[in-house]
Amino acid sequence: MSRIGKRPITIPAGVTATIDGTTVTVKGPKGTLTRTLPQDITIRQDGADLLVERPSDATRHKALHGLSRTLVANMVEGVANGYVKALELQGVGYKAEAKPYGVNLVVGLSHQVPIKAPDGIKLICETPTLLKVEGISKELVGQVAAEIRNVRPPEPYKGKGIRYQGEQVRRKAGKTGAK
Repeated sequence: MSRIGKRPITIPAGVTATIDGTTVTVKGPKGTLTRTLPQDITIRQDGADLLVERPSDATRHKALHGLSRTLVANMVEGVANGYVKALELQGVGYKAEAKPYGVNLVVGLSHQVPIKAPDGIKLICETPTLLKVEGISKELVGQVAAEIRNVRPPEPYKGKGIRYQGEQVRRKAGKTGAK
């Protein structure tokens, strides 16, 4: 049995889950998320817990069991607390400017890079070099943060670029030069 899949998902106070066949809708103080699970996987509510079950021990069902449980648990966590990814801009003149549609990135290119915030995502510039991506969908927050980081990933020689807060970038030694 999948160790992750058999753990129950506890629904916190203020969050409600609605199950309609294979479609799960979770409502909370931060918003509403809906997801359709694979057809073989069943989900049921047992008091204040959600239980995800699989029909057999086939490899495909084992894989979907843990995945489905984690996706639903992330939905419950998202509508209750939300998710945040912080990005740091490092480099001379690198900065993020808040705009009504999202942010403008100035990252050493010949032009500014506009980033539009998709629905359900807030882009917050706490300082010119610290950008936060907030939302209720863990998947969407991670995807937007990855796309912003991909505009100028950190380079290994000087360490300039956009990185996740706390990310360690392995540095390389440059050319040694003539003696």
